[in-house]
Amino acid sequence: MNICVYGAASSGVDHYYIETVESLCEKLAKRGHNLVFGAGGFGMMGAAARGFHKGGGHVTGIVPEFFRNQDIEPLYDKCDELIYTVDMRERKQKMEDRADVFLIAPGGVGTFDEFFQALALKQLARHNKHIVLFNIKGYYDPFRLMFAQADEQNFVREGFMDLFGIFSESEEDELISYIESEPVDRDPLRAYVKVK
Repeated sequence: MNICVYGAASSGVDHYYIETVESLCEKLAKRGHNLVFGAGGFGMMGAAARGFHKGGGHVTGIVPEFFRNQDIEPLYDKCDELIYTVDMRERKQKMEDRADVFLIAPGGVGTFDEFFQALALKQLARHNKHIVLFNIKGYYDPFRLMFAQADEQNFVREGFMDLFGIFSESEEDELISYIESEPVDRDPLRAYVKVK
């Protein structure tokens, strides 16, 4: 499968996050999976690419053309395939199209945007791909609280919490099993109805 990894490009994050993502991605590659990612060389993106390469996986980077001419972030220089797009919108579309699974490592605004787009599209039954939050050091615990409140107050639809998985670094085996499991067929009408 092609696993699309979203995550921070920053090199200033705690090295524990980087080591943990690299280790998981190496395991995924050794199980025959490949990487689709935003082509960054640092942070979670660089860690994912190094991990997949260590495990023998194929690494596809997708990045907007303007990254060539602007000093935005260093790219991972060992991509097996590097695809340039017109803009960020096309980049996200190509990543989504090539992905079989979305793995969300800790990140910032760009990562949140990518996660919520994948989640919204799944809720609307535009895809049925697994979405996983990799909750290293409890990074995504605030999302749990927000989602629980949204559910309790009827701001999300029935079955919302079934649209994604959330796993800590101590649950890597369960995370991998989830990624490799068959997605559950969903009735598109459930996306529009909430029954309490």
